[in-house]
Amino acid sequence: MGIQVTDLHLLRDQLLLRREKLQAAAARSQTANLVQLLEQVDKALEKTEQGRFGECDVCQGTVEQARLMADPVTSVCLDCLKPSEQRALEQDLALAARIQAGLLPRVDVNAAGWRVAYHYEPAHLVSGDYCDVVPHGKHLYFMVGDVSGKGVAASMLMANLHAMFRVLIPSGLPLPQLVERANRIFSDSTLPSQYATLVVGHAGEDGEVEICNGGHLAPLHLQAVAVNAVGAAALPVGMFHDQEFASTRVSFAPGDSLVIYTDGFTEAQGQDGAEYGAQRLGRILQGRHGDGPRQLVDACVSDLAAFRNGSPKIDDQTLMALSFAPVQH
Repeated sequence: MGIQVTDLHLLRDQLLLRREKLQAAAARSQTANLVQLLEQVDKALEKTEQGRFGECDVCQGTVEQARLMADPVTSVCLDCLKPSEQRALEQDLALAARIQAGLLPRVDVNAAGWRVAYHYEPAHLVSGDYCDVVPHGKHLYFMVGDVSGKGVAASMLMANLHAMFRVLIPSGLPLPQLVERANRIFSDSTLPSQYATLVVGHAGEDGEVEICNGGHLAPLHLQAVAVNAVGAAALPVGMFHDQEFASTRVSFAPGDSLVIYTDGFTEAQGQDGAEYGAQRLGRILQGRHGDGPRQLVDACVSDLAAFRNGSPKIDDQTLMALSFAPVQH
């Protein structure tokens, strides 16, 4: 059916927890809606015992995994939804897409001696990629991440990360402690199977950049003479409650840039099935020292489009460029 054993156990535990809460609520005030919800949970639990969890009640096909992860009592696949249900789902997805678009930072940001541009392209209506830029005092905080899973469930986790960092940044915590705090909150508010690869950093007016990498692809430092990966990645955020994070400091000269991307960008495939790859991305950046962030982003996106040559997009694609351009006094 496509559901992994670990995910099936987690979903069963979630169903049992729902049943416990529904029974407690029904004991106080039994309504037709509570009875119906309890029947749905019992039916889903029965399916898990019979090895039929995820089976569509109508066609006996498979319910989409992303929908099951978001709501384990889902019992009908998309193809078998009634027209009214399909319209309601389409409206919900459109609303989720508008909400997510509202969480993205301004298209071009200029703060603390840094200029920032990004490309954010969901594979479908909503995305599990996370992208944000937050000016704070003499620093510019930046975040790029990729949440596990797909669809609405992943977009909700993306919104969760967005809210957490927007609240935590004004606390003034050192960067590793900031990420550790976010990791604890994220772990406490998600299922054990949910996590996010994440780059969090802050850039100062003097060109000093501190980066904390939680299991994400290494950002690229574009200098006058070379393009170098900024390594030192820890485990993804959300995997372990008490995980510690370390940071890396890098000095940027005027005209230097930092490029951060998600795997949907570098793992995009061409017509022959070959992947775009980080090496090709690095080659595109070569010789572009001094270019503005929008120029860098546009060059990378254009090259990826030429490489794909119309091949289908299979994952969300995000790329952010930050260029150090201190104000001349």
